Amino acid sequence: MADRVDAYPPRGLSRDEAARYIGIGPTLFDELVQAGRMPRPVRIGKRVIWDRLKIDAAFADLGADDRENQVDRALRLVPAGR
Repeated sequence: MADRVDAYPPRGLSRDEAARYIGIGPTLFDELVQAGRMPRPVRIGKRVIWDRLKIDAAFADLGADDRENQVDRALRLVPAGR
């Protein structure tokens, strides 16, 4: 019998897995968590894990400030009264 492959990716990720999931190293991931730009982990028994769905949401928000700043800059270039 062939080895069974899980149909679903894990919802909970270790620190190293969470960092690798978004393409960065664990140290930078720790810095993003401390800065509130990535979610804090939860403790389940002795394990400390990150929710993959919360990581997805936080990752989507990482560039939001840059996008907003571009719009603000564009609006400042429009002459008043137009």
